[in-house]
Amino acid sequence: MELDPVLIARWQFGITTVYHFWMVPLTLGLGVLVAVLQTMWHRTGNDVWLRATKFWGKLYLINFIMGVATGLVQEFQFGMAWSEYSRFVGDVFGAPLAMEALLAFFLESIFIGVWIFGWGRISRRAHLTVLWCAVIGSWLSAYFIIVANSWMQHPVGVELIDGRPVMTDVVAVLTNNTALAATSHALAGALSVGAALLLGISWHHLWRRRVDGIDTVDESGRVVVGSAPDVPGRDEKDYAVWWRSLRIGGWVAVFSFAAVALTGDIQAKLMYEQQPMKMASAEAACHDGTAFSVLTIGDLESNSCEDVTPIIEIPGVLSFLAKGDFDTDVPGVKTLIPEYEEAYGTHMPEGEMYGEHSGEEIDYQPSMFITYWGFRLMIGFGALAAAAAAFALLVTRKGTVPRSKFLSRLALWGIAAPFIANSAGWIFTEMGRQPFVVAPNPDPSGIDGVFLYTAAAVSPSVSAAELLTSVILLTLVYGVLMVVELKLIMQYARGGVVSAMPELADDPAKPTRASVDGDEDDVLSFAY
Repeated sequence: MELDPVLIARWQFGITTVYHFWMVPLTLGLGVLVAVLQTMWHRTGNDVWLRATKFWGKLYLINFIMGVATGLVQEFQFGMAWSEYSRFVGDVFGAPLAMEALLAFFLESIFIGVWIFGWGRISRRAHLTVLWCAVIGSWLSAYFIIVANSWMQHPVGVELIDGRPVMTDVVAVLTNNTALAATSHALAGALSVGAALLLGISWHHLWRRRVDGIDTVDESGRVVVGSAPDVPGRDEKDYAVWWRSLRIGGWVAVFSFAAVALTGDIQAKLMYEQQPMKMASAEAACHDGTAFSVLTIGDLESNSCEDVTPIIEIPGVLSFLAKGDFDTDVPGVKTLIPEYEEAYGTHMPEGEMYGEHSGEEIDYQPSMFITYWGFRLMIGFGALAAAAAAFALLVTRKGTVPRSKFLSRLALWGIAAPFIANSAGWIFTEMGRQPFVVAPNPDPSGIDGVFLYTAAAVSPSVSAAELLTSVILLTLVYGVLMVVELKLIMQYARGGVVSAMPELADDPAKPTRASVDGDEDDVLSFAY
């Protein structure tokens, strides 16, 4: 069977981008929380907040470094595998990507460096300021990247000259309603990721203190805080670090989910206007209707409407998601396909840039299986993370966690829930745009012809074998980086506060067994 370069290039970009995106929301969300913790230390002078800042700050730095390493590949791919795409979008993408690199990324990187090496060398106020500058830089970086991506979802601010879009209104590009909605949605999702990390790891350490007999409970079930003088760092302040971190993580998780739901509703209404086929595929809606599908069965993988049957539906909810009322019929796949064919044609154009796909019949329906289940995984795991946070706030209201080993493991595994929700959301967003890599703007004021099929976006000079080789090599490299990151995060998370503050141990030159379960030198000691 002959390999399809377009399919392999899509797999390559998908694998590396989704992996990189695991780092992004943790950097965005955890960075804000670390800055808040340091702000509390600056305002109160309480050593508990300093310990919390040092511990969570070290995990933040590990993830930040890995995020930079994995993110570098993304821009190389534009030139390597997607040169025709780069040629088409280059005039538009140049502005937001330059702003991201020259303004946001440099701001972020420079101030992160000052924060790392600035402990005890600059004033507390200046040190706190540079951390907030780094966090703001990372959020600006996310905004500019999403601006570029959102232009692919909804092109604005350009005119078509010699077959290529040329930007005529940078303000329109930067204030694209799709970008503003997506940015707020992504940042809210990032906060849920950072909050889940605080909650899960803090729960584990509070549980460990219970199991080790350091903390007990009285007859009313309220915590009695203890200490272990023979174990470095396991004192009353250690308890306070985990207790406060858990409560902060729980409340942030609940409120961030509310923000995710609100911004997601805005996105859904924009999706109905801008990419109605994505909305229909996300609901496996073959026919016009108002009902939201809770469960649909059938052969979703084949994209055939012949064997798709909704089992559980909620009347009116789909209309509310799309239009804000409960009785507007949302067009289904069978209604939309003829409209797309009339607007954009039934077959791929002929030409060298389309290669073997020249003249091929166009299927305007994205993968129903991926969009349908991706949408539900996004909502389901997001709601699960919020419910777990609410449960944690409820059961820990008396100052500690239950002794249940099952709940402790569940809290750690629960860290993955918002990661899955974020990843599923991005996969749904990108896959739902197919067969376009730059989707057309259906607004009457949109510029005709500003769209690009994915089949025309790949580099014509790169063979399928070369792409397959790069997919395998990049996947292996990213697999190694994943092992390294997980090992480092688990090692330092398990070690607790003393892993970030070795001065709490007997030998300040090395972390103790209680900190990192080993005698290795603290490879991140330079950071503090």
